[in-house]
Amino acid sequence: MYGCIHAPGIAASGVARHFSPRVEAIDPSTVVMDLTGMERLLGSPRDMAVAVTRKAGPQARVGIASNRGAAVHAARGLASPGGFAVLPAGEEAARLALLPVTLLETSEEVRAILAGWGVHTFGQLAALPEAGVAERLGAEGVRVQKLARGVPGVPLKPDVAPLEFAERMELEYPVELLEPLAFILSRQLHSQCARLGSYGLSALELHLELTLVSLADPHRRTIRLPVPMRNALTFLKLLQMDLEAHPPGAPVSAVALRLVPAKPRAVQEGLFLPPTPEPEKLELTLQRIAALVGKENVGSPALVDTHRPGAFTVRPALEESGRAVSIPPATLAFRAWRPAAPARVVVSGPTAQPKQVWARVRGARIVEGRVLSAAGPWRTSGDWWTGSPWARDDWDLSLSDGALYRVYREFFTSAWFVDGEYD
Repeated sequence: MYGCIHAPGIAASGVARHFSPRVEAIDPSTVVMDLTGMERLLGSPRDMAVAVTRKAGPQARVGIASNRGAAVHAARGLASPGGFAVLPAGEEAARLALLPVTLLETSEEVRAILAGWGVHTFGQLAALPEAGVAERLGAEGVRVQKLARGVPGVPLKPDVAPLEFAERMELEYPVELLEPLAFILSRQLHSQCARLGSYGLSALELHLELTLVSLADPHRRTIRLPVPMRNALTFLKLLQMDLEAHPPGAPVSAVALRLVPAKPRAVQEGLFLPPTPEPEKLELTLQRIAALVGKENVGSPALVDTHRPGAFTVRPALEESGRAVSIPPATLAFRAWRPAAPARVVVSGPTAQPKQVWARVRGARIVEGRVLSAAGPWRTSGDWWTGSPWARDDWDLSLSDGALYRVYREFFTSAWFVDGEYD
């Protein structure tokens, strides 16, 4: 059994949800509800119609029928304002026969074609041969003819409210220390993670809002996770470390926590690959390191859109964890020294070719020797349009100490540096 409320100007959806959890809003003024099994509470179909009409108000039109389409057309075409229409099972076609086809849920093109055929009522459309309607109007023609005959067609598609994984707690006494606040957060996190698990979901973001006693603006913190997780203890540790780094400025009187749901990650482990750290444990380790050295100094190196040698930026460590990287086999590796070691270089000739090099690497190792062979120079430059332009000449040098080095001379300062060593 289905019911329909057609009530322009009122919140029909709220009225429908008073009688059934399965509600579909066709348009702002028309909603359909599934009343199957409500006979024990509301009584006969007529009693259902009376109860819904009384709740909806004097401007609403209510239709009760055995299927969705018949209930909609009963409310729109048969019921009067403040009244109702009940279509007994098996009598739908006869009761709907005189309704105009303009009430059908279809396109203007189909309505124009029906008008060109001289079809103006439900009964005239229902009397047409089904095969002929299907040949000329396709699947849409078959659907609207079923609506005109009052037989079951499109099933009810209930509107599902978006899932909310949020919890707010008003505290009886303000909390000043992080330890009792962590106890409250632990309770909320375990509750919300259990709800996430019941829906087969994980969380990708944590949003914490603390209402403070003497401040008008709440203390808000957001933690964006690198991968979807569902571990209450991990979330609690992350929130504790974040609050230790950014403590609230006054006692806390209310705690609101919201988790942004996401599909859990699917990982296919390889039989011959070494096991990798769990993202939850790795994220906690990275947060502890960030608390010591600064968040901007922890992450994975990433290339920058520039030709400046050695330029890179730091991104979140797990941001690219799901991307496969292919590394070609190396025949000669270059071991870069950061920072590059200042050097004293003896040069000769118009190209300033190095003849002898001396440098101290990290205060211990000494690079010293005559240049046996040299390749270069290779001039690179960039950022000339900014306030910090750069230019340098690179050389590959084989020294008498038996090693192969990359050295360069900065163009603007004429200073020499050993950039690294080839293995």
